[in-house]
Amino acid sequence: MKMRYLFAFLFIGLMAAGTAHSQESYDSKLYVKSAAFKYGERIPIEYTCEGENISPQLSWTEGPENTVCYAIIVDDPDAPGGVWSHWVVYNIPAAKLTLSEDFERVESMEIAYGSNDFDKLVYGGPCPPPGEKHRYYFKVYALDKMLEPDTEMDREKLLKAMRGHAIAFGELMGTFSR
Repeated sequence: MKMRYLFAFLFIGLMAAGTAHSQESYDSKLYVKSAAFKYGERIPIEYTCEGENISPQLSWTEGPENTVCYAIIVDDPDAPGGVWSHWVVYNIPAAKLTLSEDFERVESMEIAYGSNDFDKLVYGGPCPPPGEKHRYYFKVYALDKMLEPDTEMDREKLLKAMRGHAIAFGELMGTFSR
């Protein structure tokens, strides 16, 4: 009986340690916001497939001193087939802390894009099937190095390329339903 309690205690301790470690995997936190919506609010229709399908304005706090660039991934974890990526952008210069609304058409910068799950290199707004509300996470990562541009880059490849180089993280979550 005592052995069972010992194993349960060790298991719970290891789980708690694993949780604490995963929460501390970034040196610093970024605070991400948008002029279009606040955390947890509905994403306005102009930023969805039912509207103009343009990217919302985004801004974030400065990363740690050794930040070289930023990367952004927008995804929907509630998609029927699993996580659906809507935007993959990387090598945003460290001095750039804001992306304007309709960023791809308004600003020209030397940054890199990856394919989203719409097989496009540009923002693809929320477009869930009719029914339940979906959550959309606008994730910003501070990186300690520029990444090699890759014509095959997508969400998974970007996450792999950032491994060991993401030094700060922040996110903004909005919702949308049809």
